[in-house]
Amino acid sequence: MNKIIPKKINIGDEIRVIAPSRSMCILSNEVTESAKRRLENIGFKVTLGKNVLNSIGEDYNCASIEDRIEDLHEAFKDKNVKAILTVIGGYNVNQILDYIDYDLIKENPKIICGFSDITALTNAIYAKTGMITYSGPHFSSFGMKKGFEYTEKYFRKMFMQSENIEIESSDEWSNDSWFKNQENRTFIKNEGMKIINKGEAEGRIIGGNLCTLNLLQGTEYMPDLEGTILFIEDDGLVDKTFNKEFDRDLQSLLHSAKNKNIKAIVIGRAENNCEMNDEKWEKIFKSKKELSNIPIIINANFGHTTPIFTFPIGGYAKVKANKEIKIEIKD
Repeated sequence: MNKIIPKKINIGDEIRVIAPSRSMCILSNEVTESAKRRLENIGFKVTLGKNVLNSIGEDYNCASIEDRIEDLHEAFKDKNVKAILTVIGGYNVNQILDYIDYDLIKENPKIICGFSDITALTNAIYAKTGMITYSGPHFSSFGMKKGFEYTEKYFRKMFMQSENIEIESSDEWSNDSWFKNQENRTFIKNEGMKIINKGEAEGRIIGGNLCTLNLLQGTEYMPDLEGTILFIEDDGLVDKTFNKEFDRDLQSLLHSAKNKNIKAIVIGRAENNCEMNDEKWEKIFKSKKELSNIPIIINANFGHTTPIFTFPIGGYAKVKANKEIKIEIKD
């Protein structure tokens, strides 16, 4: 399958916001208005899918499959729309995968970006069409008043520039409930990425939220893992059992990748409540002999802490983990 790279976006372009996972109805007016204003201040026109506020119930806070598919298809059909942002993550975007017109997407390639539950959608689109998709901020992420500069910087680099992007660590990071209190924020000095295994590698990027990616195993929506560099992370919903859950989820992914040539692994920072440290990460990876000869890096700026960089699913990465860490990515 040929790789399709969506066009970059420019000042004045229209960005469509859709809710393939949870509905925009869960966002406060403050976050919604702040997000729209920030994107408009960059210079974009922001439009909403007509079903973004729909919700069929409080269990999942999402619109019907039909409504979600309608907004997704309309965003790709509309020639004025140059990029698509998802509202937020959730739990069940994989419900819609069987109903997507992948030929429509292939014929109308454009940027689509989100993270967390959206991992299932972006990896499925790449697997079915060859179109590069992106793990990066949601629309809701743009509603963050403080500590968003790094996220915006890499959003601009990924979507508005053509040069290769070198990933540097942010100066600070946060894991507070910013959407509940925009003024009382807690920022932590970033000690930077760390090396678990040394080495150098280059390959195609696959990844996102690990437990969500694993939902695609054994289906037509799972990307081929041959020759890939995995960019993976997970949230803190399992609290202090994170290391055990991450270990078995990673092992499951490696089982599905047996006889595939995984080139390297880059891990997004774990949330505070997970209580992860270098020793716990080392135990996970040292228990897996199949990973003993590839570079492994932890504490990269992506996942469920903030800020985050944007990376291309199906794109390309060069990783160096020797005396220093260097990660370079491109579409």
